[in-house]
Amino acid sequence: MTVSKRSVVFVTVDCLRADHVGFLGYNRPTTPFLDSLARESFVLPTAIVGGSPTYYSFPPTFASRPSLSLGRDILGISAGEPTLASAFRDAGYRTAAFTAANPYISSRFGYDGGFETFCDFLDSELEPVNDTNQLGAAAGSRLNRALARASQRLGPAGSIYDELYFQYCVRWATPVPTSLLQLRRFPSADVIVDHAKTWLASIGESPFFLWLHLMDPHAPYYPTTQALSMMNNADVTPSQALYLNSFWNRSDLGPKRLHRHREMLVQLYDAGVRWVDHQLKGLVDSLQQRQLWDSCMFIVTADHGEEFLDHGARFHSPNGLFEETIHVPLLMRVPYIQALEQSRSPFSLLHLAPTVLDAAQVSIPAEFRGHSQWSRLQSGEPGNAPAIAECVTGCTNPYWPGQRSGARILAVRESRYKLVLQFGSGKEDLFDLDADPNELAPLPHGAETHIRRRLLEEARSHLSSERNHRARLRSRMRDLRLEWAKGVA
Repeated sequence: MTVSKRSVVFVTVDCLRADHVGFLGYNRPTTPFLDSLARESFVLPTAIVGGSPTYYSFPPTFASRPSLSLGRDILGISAGEPTLASAFRDAGYRTAAFTAANPYISSRFGYDGGFETFCDFLDSELEPVNDTNQLGAAAGSRLNRALARASQRLGPAGSIYDELYFQYCVRWATPVPTSLLQLRRFPSADVIVDHAKTWLASIGESPFFLWLHLMDPHAPYYPTTQALSMMNNADVTPSQALYLNSFWNRSDLGPKRLHRHREMLVQLYDAGVRWVDHQLKGLVDSLQQRQLWDSCMFIVTADHGEEFLDHGARFHSPNGLFEETIHVPLLMRVPYIQALEQSRSPFSLLHLAPTVLDAAQVSIPAEFRGHSQWSRLQSGEPGNAPAIAECVTGCTNPYWPGQRSGARILAVRESRYKLVLQFGSGKEDLFDLDADPNELAPLPHGAETHIRRRLLEEARSHLSSERNHRARLRSRMRDLRLEWAKGVA
């Protein structure tokens, strides 16, 4: 079968760190299929997201505009804002999205625009017990909760109580889980891929744009049993996984004590990555069987990484822009195009949407702020523009508008140097990533003044770029209508 246009499968994997995939050097077998695909694909070794976490990363990736360009209080995609999906729809493509119950890329935040089929699985009936707060609720009498509050004023005795209370909750007061599936918060990759296969079978020979967002590496880390077997961790029981995740989520422990179980948590995380890889192989097999693969672009990237005490933190809260959260994998397979090795210069995901459209020979919306890098990728030339990432400090739940007004954090990332600006404290850290790849020792304030000045100028230019006031107004009106409807209800 011949298709005149290049179809596109666009896969985003939540929390996937660049240093946990084989084609970027990881030594565990997390991505054997993607590793094989990488040999015929453009691999961008230093892909940098436009922000972190999800609600700051997707506007640059999906709509090619800076995370905070509509204002810190606005999240998501504005009504009518051009995106990858709307560009393909306008070019006559069939469009579908299957996203694994991440609320921050739902219709609430405008991500359904441009899709004729949009399934976010937020009506899933999964009801997991997966952290110490829920364990406490399952165990907790009014007396226990009162004692827990009082323990915060007891010094060392309070820490002993916290430990005893945790052990009581997780070992005795919580029902013993019978399976890992029972514990999952999100649909696993096989569920998402199976829906995608069904949709592909329904559209005939039409060119398509298919977006999949997979949550398997996201906390809480409850991989499938099959994935654990693939990673030689088949002996992990549901009760052990529950204990490890509950321990990792404790707010009363510092990095030193948490580190005791770090390696096991990483193994659970890696198994989630392996399950994604396995299901993507199944999707590609299906595309090949349907004779669609030879006309299909296949892009895999992530919305951000994940923290495992690299700088003392867990998960991916917006309180820093270290490499473990902003450096992500990016693999782009384009049929019949010879992929050249790419330089290690940073590739901002702000440029990904126009690059994908250009490679598919689809018109790029004039509103996009990024620029196609397709010609550069085909020639193998290094990029010379820095990548910028940003977030709002402490905005861990964007459903609460009050959290969106925190201070901005902005990082300017070149190949060697990275400048991080903390607008709340006025702190300014410059890292030499060649000498200090783990970002443990910022350069003295008086060092490399010419580099610091250059990166500060890039930050100033970014901050002074023109704001889209019309899109901001549409988003603000959407938020007000939702808040009003919630108040009435």
